[in-house]
Order: sequence, then structure tokens, then C-alpha cells
Amino acid sequence: MTLNAVLCGCGAMSKGWLRALKETPALAEMIEVTGLVDVNLPAAEALTLEFGLNRASIGTDLSSVIAKARADIVFDVVIPAARFNVVSTALKAGCHVLSEKPMATSLAEGAALIDLAAETGKIHAVIQNRRFISGVRRMRRFVESGAIGDVTGIHCDFFIAPHFGGFREDMDNVLLLDMAIHTFDAARFVAGKKPLAVYCVERNPKGSWYRHGASANATFEFSDDVVFTYRGSWCAEGQRTSWESQWRLVGSKGMLTWDGDETFRAAVAGEGTGLLRGVTPVDVPGPERDEETRGHASVIAGFVDAIRTGKQPETASSDNIRSLAMVFGAIESARTGKRVEISA
Repeated sequence: MTLNAVLCGCGAMSKGWLRALKETPALAEMIEVTGLVDVNLPAAEALTLEFGLNRASIGTDLSSVIAKARADIVFDVVIPAARFNVVSTALKAGCHVLSEKPMATSLAEGAALIDLAAETGKIHAVIQNRRFISGVRRMRRFVESGAIGDVTGIHCDFFIAPHFGGFREDMDNVLLLDMAIHTFDAARFVAGKKPLAVYCVERNPKGSWYRHGASANATFEFSDDVVFTYRGSWCAEGQRTSWESQWRLVGSKGMLTWDGDETFRAAVAGEGTGLLRGVTPVDVPGPERDEETRGHASVIAGFVDAIRTGKQPETASSDNIRSLAMVFGAIESARTGKRVEISA
């Protein structure tokens, strides 16, 4: 049975969602976009033309469009400040909801949305598309294989300089809240550990075109004595990293590095003697399931499967709030200058 979907928020981010639907035959069969909502009606109208959504109802009021579109699901692609009202409205209207990240602008709002989803019996999940790429799935599989022993440290560098314009350049904590959550969530997934505490230093460097918080350095304590460090900047011109960060996984027997693009290198201790014992290279196998490596399309497919089977999707809000807690823990630590425990 085809699910009717309303897409709420018709800005640039929405195109990634609509392309995933259009270019993935299985999703195109399962989902029909029957409604578009935006405070700027011309933006919604432009999407109907670009993606051939002639039959979609258009409006500025989500409740009205849900009713007209006979929606089963709502795709929430609004700015973070509008997320709580959009998700609440959709859940109360009887729709399952797949949201952009971050899932809320506070932990209290996140917890309230989790409770509301439970009360309404609907699924609320978050499109953490970065954990559904080949590189991240390969790291998780490699860690689970035990090839480098027990993971003791995960270290990520993110240095890039996008000139977005728009709401991001006026956000508080822009790097931590809008981008770092991708790496935080992926690190939590790769490690398979629970975040316990964080110490973070946040700055807005000279030359930044953002109003606040374009760089951050954070050290997280995970369960089982695993440490995750993050160094990042969204105003670092010059030799940039990948959008997926550069990664180093340290284990009790060896290490793995990933450049965030195509290059993986892994090795364990060699057989030599002396001060440095050399290294023995280790192969890094591909992802176990290719269907889990297609970004938006993989998340949406998992969301639909959860609706049909009743099982929780991988990025259910009840789990994703742990990644959100990492973000707000880092923000609180940066604000207070203290180590902050993470309770979610």
C-alpha cells in the first residue's frame, strides 16, 4: 500500500529528500508526496514544478495540508526552531514523522516528542543520513570484527569553510548544533558505546562569517573507557577535510584511518623487535549490506519498514536523543568551562 507523505519545509534541504524518493524505484512505489507546506508558498510551488508533484496540495498550514493530502507520514525539513511544533502537530494528526536533525532544540523538547510519539503510537525518527554511508558502515563492521582488538579511542577532524548564507550564519553554536551532530552520531554508532561525559571548548575564530560558535574542540568519555575526540571548524579556508571528517580508530591491537572519502588504511603490530615493531596491514572489508549505504534513501526505507513491521527504526528519536545529548552536553561544557555528564 502506498503511503501519502506531506513534506513540511521546502527549502534547499528538501531537495535531497525528494531526489531520494524520485531516484529510488522502491521508494517511488511506496511513497507518494501528496502535500507540500512552507511559509513561503513560491518555494513549495517551485518544488512541484521541479519534481513533477502536480497533484500535491500546497499550503502554509500543516494541519490543513495533512487533512487535504490524507497524509500517513510527514517529512519534517523545517529549521530547528520550528521543529517541535511541526512534529507535535503531525503526531497529533495521526502521522508518522521523519525529521531532519537535530531532532529538537533542547533535551526537554526531545524528551517531550519521544513521549508524544509513544502516546500516539506513531513512529518518530531522525534522518541521520551520514551513518548510512559506505565509510561509516565499513568502520562499524571493522570494529565488530575485532581486527584491531578493543577500540580505545576514536578521533575525528572536520575542517571546511562553507558559505551558506541564510539561517545558519545567525545561529548560536552553529557547528555543534547543525553539523557536529553528524560526526557525534556516527562515532557513537561506530563505537557501539554510550556517551557518558564531555569537555568542550567552543570559539568563533577571527575571520568567521558566522555569528557564533563556528569552531569547537570536544573530548567525550564513552562507556568501557573509550575516548572520542572531535576537532572542527566551519570557517577553515584552505586545505579542507571531507564533509565526513577524517577518522582514526585506535584499538588494543592496531589502528584504522579513513580520510572520509575512499581511502582506508588499517594495520596491527608487526613482527619486528626494537623500539618500533613495524606494522602488518589488515584488509578493511566493504559494508555488509549495500542497501544500508544510500544516505537519505536508506533512512527513508528503514522508516517505511518500521511503519509496516512495527519495529523501531535505527534512528528512532528514542535512540537519537543520545546523539542530541552529546551536542547539548558539549554546548553546556563550552558555556561553563566544565566537564559535563551526559544522562540521556
